Amino acid sequence: VQLQASGGGSVQAGGSLRLSCVASGIIFSRYGMGWFRQAPGKEREFVARITLIGGTAYYTDSVKGRYTISRDNAKNTVYLQMNSLKPEDTAVYYCAARYRDLGQFDYWGQGTQVTVSS
Repeated sequence: VQLQASGGGSVQAGGSLRLSCVASGIIFSRYGMGWFRQAPGKEREFVARITLIGGTAYYTDSVKGRYTISRDNAKNTVYLQMNSLKPEDTAVYYCAARYRDLGQFDYWGQGTQVTVSS
């Protein structure tokens, strides 16, 4: 199983980035997908998740209205569109998958760095 995240980079505050995560080795449509992040010196935190067929998305309060999670089951890919970025969004972003969208996340990607400068 592999989750390959990409799309990170350095942007100024107010800018946008789109993260992608391609999954292999799993039946993608059977997994709920999520994005998490970890800032320097902080614990990893939940950012967003999306259900099996993309019918429902959930967000942490700090990103609501700015981030959008989506998925393309035909491409085994989950996306995170990040707009109006703030310096406090700086972190390593990880994608994760959990079978049947239940319980703990089973698989994690390697992370992609997002840096937002003021």
